[in-house]
Amino acid sequence: MTKHTLDTAWVRAQFPAFAEPSLQGQAFFENAGGSYTCQPVIDRLFRFYTQRKVQPYADYEASRLGGEEMDEARTRMAAILGVATDELSFGPSTTQNTYVLAQAFGQMLQQGEAIVVTNQDHEANTGPWRRLAERGIEIREWCVDPETGALNPDDLENLLDENVRLVCFPHCSNVVGQINPVVEITALAHAAGAFVCVDGVSYAPHGFADVGALGPDIYLFSAYKTFGPHQGLMVIRRPLGELLPNQGHVFNGDSLYKRFTPAGPDHAQVAACAGMADYIDAVYAHHFDAEVSPAARGTAVHDLMRAHETTLLQPLLDAVATRNSVRLIGPSDAAGRAPTVALALNRPGEEVAAELAQHGIMAGGGDFYAGRALSAMGVDMDKGVLRLSFTHYTSESEIDQLLSALDAVL
Repeated sequence: MTKHTLDTAWVRAQFPAFAEPSLQGQAFFENAGGSYTCQPVIDRLFRFYTQRKVQPYADYEASRLGGEEMDEARTRMAAILGVATDELSFGPSTTQNTYVLAQAFGQMLQQGEAIVVTNQDHEANTGPWRRLAERGIEIREWCVDPETGALNPDDLENLLDENVRLVCFPHCSNVVGQINPVVEITALAHAAGAFVCVDGVSYAPHGFADVGALGPDIYLFSAYKTFGPHQGLMVIRRPLGELLPNQGHVFNGDSLYKRFTPAGPDHAQVAACAGMADYIDAVYAHHFDAEVSPAARGTAVHDLMRAHETTLLQPLLDAVATRNSVRLIGPSDAAGRAPTVALALNRPGEEVAAELAQHGIMAGGGDFYAGRALSAMGVDMDKGVLRLSFTHYTSESEIDQLLSALDAVL
């Protein structure tokens, strides 16, 4: 029987953390900092470390199987993301991947050419680009609305001209939460002759995007926030990837997926990323009957996750919106944002997070490397924000636990 509502009990059974005795009674609301890991990823990581921990791609069986598992991860994840297999690279983190990309653009661009960045970004997707000003590259800032934290595409149009070679922005901010219109923004940038880099770190935990359909030239996210190991996944579409100068070993210059990973890959963690594809396929098989492409499976699971999250998110947004002592950062409509909720309070966010822990709520406080966005919105940086973030495995009872804890603490 086809089920179109997320089976939360089944989902939670795929994550060992929910059966872990030391975590019982605690509700996890710091998923934007890193998610629980699904069983297929743990199984693959364990198998690699116990059976395949040798140099991969040689002819003996352990090595051959290790290489095959690494290739499987790239092939299957690229298919889910709607891109060619060699357009997907693995690196140690999204921060590192972005830094390498910035070095490549720094070599390619000429003095006087421009890059557009935003002040809505996490520092990882803005700092490396801003440093290129030291090489004579003009950095133009696309600024958020100080009241809402939103990015207005009309403001971007005013920044675009023939000198702009790259536009960098987040799919959604890790504090504002609003989902940016990637297709619209990408079309604007492409029409002006610029490439597009999208930071998907804060969006991907809520469903993998069909990057091929969205259209950006670069899309980055972190596997440790999408139920996997600590790896950064980076899509670079072929026309751009072949244009940028090689950042890897000279003998890897002809390999698209190796050109932007100067360090050797973590073999075990790359292989374990296939467990994320295992999980997506399992969620799809549990809820749907039709045979479809990997990208279509990814989209169907994305929509299931988003529908569940949106249903749980709205009561939280409604509850905090009624409190005079709380400023909700970002939109109050769950349909237009990720379930990453930052609250500016009259005392430090870290202090409130510590009090919530006494009620079994695992949350975080601070600036979350998004100081530019929070400062632009007038948040007191000495206090920062309280951040409450969840994903599709969160249950309705955990939302109730959170709301009760907020009543007690606020």
